[in-house]
Amino acid sequence: MAVPKTNHQAASPLAPDWLAVPADLNVLHQPLWAGDVDRNGDGELAIDGIPVSELKRQYGTPLFVLSETDFRERARSFSDAFNNAFADICGGVDVYYAGKSFLCTAVVRWVEEEGLRLDTASGGELAVAARAGIPGADVALHGNNKSDAEIHRALDMKLGRIVVDSLDELQRVARIAENRGEQAKVMLRLTPGVHAHTHEFIATAHEDQKFGLSMAEDTTEQAGLSAAEEAVAAATNYPGIDLLGLHCHIGSQIFEPDGFALAAEKLLRFLAAMQEKYSIVMPELDLGGGYGIAYTPVDTPRPAAEIAEAMAAVVRSTCADLGITSPRISIEPGRAIVGSTTFTLYEVGTLKTVRVDAPAVGTAGTAQTTANLLENVTHPRRYVSVDGGMSDNARPVLYDADYSAVLASRTSDAAAQLSRVVGKHCESGDIVVRDVYLPEDVAAGDLLAVPGTGAYCWALSSNYNYLARPGVVAVRDGSARLIVRGETEQDLLNRDMGV
Repeated sequence: MAVPKTNHQAASPLAPDWLAVPADLNVLHQPLWAGDVDRNGDGELAIDGIPVSELKRQYGTPLFVLSETDFRERARSFSDAFNNAFADICGGVDVYYAGKSFLCTAVVRWVEEEGLRLDTASGGELAVAARAGIPGADVALHGNNKSDAEIHRALDMKLGRIVVDSLDELQRVARIAENRGEQAKVMLRLTPGVHAHTHEFIATAHEDQKFGLSMAEDTTEQAGLSAAEEAVAAATNYPGIDLLGLHCHIGSQIFEPDGFALAAEKLLRFLAAMQEKYSIVMPELDLGGGYGIAYTPVDTPRPAAEIAEAMAAVVRSTCADLGITSPRISIEPGRAIVGSTTFTLYEVGTLKTVRVDAPAVGTAGTAQTTANLLENVTHPRRYVSVDGGMSDNARPVLYDADYSAVLASRTSDAAAQLSRVVGKHCESGDIVVRDVYLPEDVAAGDLLAVPGTGAYCWALSSNYNYLARPGVVAVRDGSARLIVRGETEQDLLNRDMGV
């Protein structure tokens, strides 16, 4: 194994401000990785003792590699932290794992075994839940456009809650349930107008987007009632609706606590007002998820206990101020449980280095002199192509998401070079890691590992350019097993009905 060394290289003027040259390219920044990932005595990346070269030999690349041990520990940490923090308020918290982040039958079983519940967002996700055998009472169904078939399936499975997203949907759920002679257990998803500090496409509590019932008054309808209050009033009159309570979700990949606290306070005040006005009791309040994880060394996620204590303090003080008994609280972590459990393993293919014009003021904060500009000074950026890409990680092209990468098959004492890890698709935007320092001697055949790919990578995967989607391997107690089989070309051709 290479002897660690201190790197005193200057940052490339092409690098973003946040990206520093690592002191040692071989050292793993632990918050990015599952707890059982490290380098072995040969310098190779290993998970629970299994080297990545062995995983490649057995399963090929690209490959999602998931630590079952780490997943279970993170699930327990949320359950324990929130139950402890809310014990004196409402007896504990119901933790729903947000299945949209990554779902398969094995994960559903882990969730159930660790005492969590499951949040789904489609009929397909309900089908996975049913196959895994989790009780319907422990399952929730989300979605802004549920089909009649999905609503029927939710009632067939006797789901613990259907989260209704609009007045139109509330009416349809009520009609279907009444026609079946049943009551649907419903929560109303509200948009509290809290603007989370995240990407526009994953901020979900502001008014101008597709989710939820607005809490803002509309003076053109029903004497100034908000859509949220209209839904509460309607739900109390529908025989097919059992109104459990309220729900909100302010966005994803959020680090700051202020948004969660403000949303909790606004919903509690609204809940208290509705209970008094309509003489009802809504026993539950779901405060959603969206807790951030580390994708780069500068990301600073908050521990589950810290999140829980901050939210509990707001719920405790607001309920005391309102003079109400706290409803049963639930939350919906997904990324925060599965995101860091997984890395994607790739094999390096072609490499090339290009020269890029230096900006007038470098993105790394390096001012360029007039003389340099006149001389057309350029700086190197290396492109490292891997055998996957946007078909197994669409987040960089969708959200400009940043990731990190390390040389996984060996250590290196070579100098650091600013690199861009790219995929093999016919798209210039096919970028896996936009900016990362990798050793200069990375070559074809090396293995790279990209951490933090457990959430929304496999779930958003595609067959673009007819690439087969990768498999998912779970590692526990020193052994690996497939929990999702990788596709083959035959799988793709089996759906083609032209022959």
